[in-house]
Amino acid sequence: MLVTDPQPCAKEPTKLRCPLFLESVTAGFPSPAQDYVDRALDLNELCIDHPAATYFVRAAGESMLGAGIHPGDVLVVDRAIEAKHNDIVIAAWQGELTVKRLELRPNLRLVAENEDYAPIAIPDPEMLEIFGVVTFVIHALR
Repeated sequence: MLVTDPQPCAKEPTKLRCPLFLESVTAGFPSPAQDYVDRALDLNELCIDHPAATYFVRAAGESMLGAGIHPGDVLVVDRAIEAKHNDIVIAAWQGELTVKRLELRPNLRLVAENEDYAPIAIPDPEMLEIFGVVTFVIHALR
């Protein structure tokens, strides 16, 4: 299994600080909102641990819907992280780039998160190239 190097972010990330509220938002019944801000949050700081090894890619297709990855979503991919069992990765298999869950046990496979797509068995680890681990999904709601 080879790890290759796509071009990372070209510059230092621009700082864009947005307010981060001290209180979390409950997904059940609403509670009174707090009107104060804990601190500013830069999404680059939240989503990017290794700027020189991070890139973004837009998802296509429906094979990863079960993992919350929809067509058009932006994936944050970190090449500095070693891919482990059950990580979602960007991989090249038979000349095609794909996003799938990496299974290392019991056998090497790329697994979709949609039952309409069969797992891809990898007979030889040298035939698979890993382009990074997906660390965040940016998913628009509107």
